[in-house]
Amino acid sequence: MSKKVKEPKPDWIRIKLTTGDNYQEIKSMMRSKTLHTVCEEARCPNIYECWANRTATFMILGDICTRACRFCAVNTGLPTELDLQEPERVAEAAEKMNLRHCVVTSVARDDLKDGGASIFAATVKAIRERLPLCSVEVLIPDFLGSRESLQIVMDAKPDILNHNIETVERLSDTVRAKAKYRRSLELLQRAKEMQPSIPTKSSIMLGVGEEWDEILQAMDDLRAAGCDIMTIGQYLQPSEKHLYVKKYYPPEDFAKLKEEGLKRGFSHVESGPMVRSSYHAHEQVKSAARHKEEGAVSQA
Repeated sequence: MSKKVKEPKPDWIRIKLTTGDNYQEIKSMMRSKTLHTVCEEARCPNIYECWANRTATFMILGDICTRACRFCAVNTGLPTELDLQEPERVAEAAEKMNLRHCVVTSVARDDLKDGGASIFAATVKAIRERLPLCSVEVLIPDFLGSRESLQIVMDAKPDILNHNIETVERLSDTVRAKAKYRRSLELLQRAKEMQPSIPTKSSIMLGVGEEWDEILQAMDDLRAAGCDIMTIGQYLQPSEKHLYVKKYYPPEDFAKLKEEGLKRGFSHVESGPMVRSSYHAHEQVKSAARHKEEGAVSQA
């Protein structure tokens, strides 16, 4: 058998390396409080830019995921960590960073009865107590479809509820582990039903074999579920054991997809080769708020 030859990265896939004082300070603080970030664990290409700008996405519930999605670099296995003091440490770090927008995500914890929903809720509460003016976004797993777990998170009233569908429906079972495309859409729709005023958000990555029409259909599916914000980025293979990149989309394709998303009524679409779910998240929450105000004015 001949070994598959990987397509070289195009010129527009560039990572900005910035490891100045802010980067080193944030890295040191995360270690001192034994916190994890998805920036590091998922090998996000924007870590240098975001940490230099004093923004980070906290990853709670440990650093071992119970799932093994074929695109994700996070460690998988049987978790042993459940730290009830973690929400307070996240809040302390957010306060020291003086964040205006805080993103909290987690590994999938299918071993826990509520999937970790109560820790999400406690983290939102702890951040709000220390930083009343800081908006809080949660990027949650699907909780295996548990309505009760989702209700726990929504009752904490995060400023944005984020859950990623990751890819188009045809490829979902190949790319993801356990998570189901329609279940993810149902979660987003339920979240909107539980708290209609809270913006919902989702993301897809391109380059794993999807067709253009399938991307547009995913947009339509998200809008039908009431999703407000969408992010679209290029998949980059984190290691040899992960999915190969089947296509690198040029920046002009991402620009076209942003137009398509806005035409469909998303309040904000972040679309570009290096875009990840939490990239420019602080701008997205502002955009969603403006969209909501404009809608209220037009209905008056």
